[in-house]
Amino acid sequence: MQFAPFSISRLPRINYGNGRINEVPALAAAYGHKALLVTGKQSFCATSRWQSFTQSLETKGMTWLHFTVSGEPSPELVDQAVSRFRGEAVDVVIAIGGGSVLDAAKAIAGLLPYGNSVMDHLEGVGKNIPYHGPSTPFIAVPTTAGTGSEATKNSVLSIQGRDGFKKSFRDECLIPEYAVIDPDLLESCPRELLAADGMDAFTQLLESYVSLKANPFTDALAWSGMSAVKEGFFAAWEGNEPSAGHGRGAMAYAALLSGITLAQVGLGSVHGLASPLGAYFPIPHGVVCGTLVSAATEVNIKAMQEREPNNPALVKYAQVGRLLTGRTDIDDATARLSLTTLLAEWSEQLQLARLNSYGITLEDFPLIVANSRGSSMLTNPIVLTDSEISTILMQRL
Repeated sequence: MQFAPFSISRLPRINYGNGRINEVPALAAAYGHKALLVTGKQSFCATSRWQSFTQSLETKGMTWLHFTVSGEPSPELVDQAVSRFRGEAVDVVIAIGGGSVLDAAKAIAGLLPYGNSVMDHLEGVGKNIPYHGPSTPFIAVPTTAGTGSEATKNSVLSIQGRDGFKKSFRDECLIPEYAVIDPDLLESCPRELLAADGMDAFTQLLESYVSLKANPFTDALAWSGMSAVKEGFFAAWEGNEPSAGHGRGAMAYAALLSGITLAQVGLGSVHGLASPLGAYFPIPHGVVCGTLVSAATEVNIKAMQEREPNNPALVKYAQVGRLLTGRTDIDDATARLSLTTLLAEWSEQLQLARLNSYGITLEDFPLIVANSRGSSMLTNPIVLTDSEISTILMQRL
């Protein structure tokens, strides 16, 4: 093991465990008397927990405002929320929902004290004005197990269409004060969402494990997360109790770790492609990850074998192959092949759609490839050619 210098950025305080959402009102009350609740339209508000949660806030002497997020958040949505609530003297923002809800709330919390547009800070497309904070205190409570947004400094915002984009408002001041991880909140997730989100979390763990910036600290977390995916993913997805409850706990843990590791060392080619795919086409982020991860892993491995046979990521891919298959006695080449084969089988078993299901054609490849070399691609374990990136897309067209 190499112990070269590395740095770890700030993390939220983490409360993990069944029922931990019940602690959020007391945590919020420590910041003041008025909360802004940001949720999806159905994911939490349509459950019996909503009334209990808001009543608990009131019992703690808090008043609350409510804002809902539907679909992937846009800069316009964030700006509208900031304009609407800036004069309300909000003391704490509480986000309860999936990654889109958490990302939107993160940006809203960051801009409530100032009232300016998020486009001032959005990387690559905004005015590149530095954000100095501080943010309104922010508590993140995920109801899905995928993005790990509860542990990151990134608020991913998008405008969809041929002239669209998917970019981050990113600063350590945006990191939540608390990440409250309650696996019970995954009970209402439909199977297709568990499948896509689970593949997102796994892909983030795998890509951060082989990242150019990987270090022993993040490797340990990524390995623990991938072990949890092996243990709990399909139990959660199949939904047969009591094993499903254990599976939900494992996947909530894995998603949290995936957020921590991606925030520290970056990702790879799957997420490099996810940015233009999600901007230009109506394809959910988790579906992108689940449908591309096997092909991207295969292309990475082939490129390293041809150009960088001593790349340490080759050994790491083999280690993951042994972990997921349980075949500890196989050589590295067999382990890498077993990994890509297994990931392809997962995509089929989970019925993750191919790219053409979302209107993507061969004619779109040049645009997608040209816009895939953002921050995620910079930490891919090897620089891929345009042809190799197109091969990833072709395998899942």
